Amino acid sequence: MLSWALTFLVIALIAGVLGFTGIAGTAASIAHVLFVIFIVLFLVSLLVGRGRPPLA
Repeated sequence: MLSWALTFLVIALIAGVLGFTGIAGTAASIAHVLFVIFIVLFLVSLLVGRGRPPLA
């Protein structure tokens, strides 16, 4: 998920430098949404993982 967010961020930066503002804005929005989803899933996995004892 994080790799997709970084990919869209790079696409947005390249498109912005080349002057494709519509594509840059869309790619930046997608990158932002994917990053937020990644953070939420990461925090949920941290909270859920603490409740179980490790298997030994």
